[in-house]
Amino acid sequence: MTSDSRNGRRNNKCTRQDGPKSRRETSTLEQLLGDECREAVSMMKHSADQSVVKETMKAAFKHRQSMVHDEDKSALVLDHFPRFLDTPGLIDQDFKMIFGEDISRKFIAKWPTFYKPRVITACKDLRPGTHVDDLLSAQEESNDYGKKMGKVSASDAADHVIKFVKVGTSMDTFLGRVGSTQPFLLGVGEKKSSIQKFYVILDQKAIPCEAQTAVAAFDELFKAHFVFAVSYDDALFSFYTFIQTTVYGIDVGTARESPRVKEIRVRLQNIEV
Repeated sequence: MTSDSRNGRRNNKCTRQDGPKSRRETSTLEQLLGDECREAVSMMKHSADQSVVKETMKAAFKHRQSMVHDEDKSALVLDHFPRFLDTPGLIDQDFKMIFGEDISRKFIAKWPTFYKPRVITACKDLRPGTHVDDLLSAQEESNDYGKKMGKVSASDAADHVIKFVKVGTSMDTFLGRVGSTQPFLLGVGEKKSSIQKFYVILDQKAIPCEAQTAVAAFDELFKAHFVFAVSYDDALFSFYTFIQTTVYGIDVGTARESPRVKEIRVRLQNIEV
């Protein structure tokens, strides 16, 4: 995969949002700079001590953020920081350094107890998939460049979020077939109903998820957009923006939301369960 094609995925000019790609002020611990940073990162690549890896990654956070927001360097971040590929938890660690602990834990804390029961309650009186279809139908609105997005079905949208392979499938072969796409989840298992391992796929590389549940894996997928400054998939823009503003509470009032997304948020928040 060429650097140009990877940059195209990260810097898609047709995208209608800047949430994950916005530069954000962060208060961080003491950071490594210059030669000291390069030396520490080089040594970390060969360390077997995960605590050393995580502490070094923290200390190189600002350097990494500078890379992901640089069009010429963003596609190389996993080459410079390959420990993302063998050290679960680094996506969550970086996300916490951007937004803090409270925002980081919102999806895991609020989806099962607050949002999921309200979605189920709402759907009892509606045809299956109405809320999902409502979110996805908002894609028909024109983007900033006047290009109209076609309506996306719930099943097609799901394929943009997660793909499945059976245990024993060659990861290299699968990744070799993946084109220049936005980040998605890969579930590995004997069958779709029994996934044993989740990965976030980015730049034709597999980043192992820390927690092996569908909810926790989606949490990491969402966070990866901000950690690596990658645009949302155009087909899922309204869906991801809903999750961003409604569940995580990021950029509320400033993010570009369709009226339909705002309406669904109010509808769900007013449901009694």
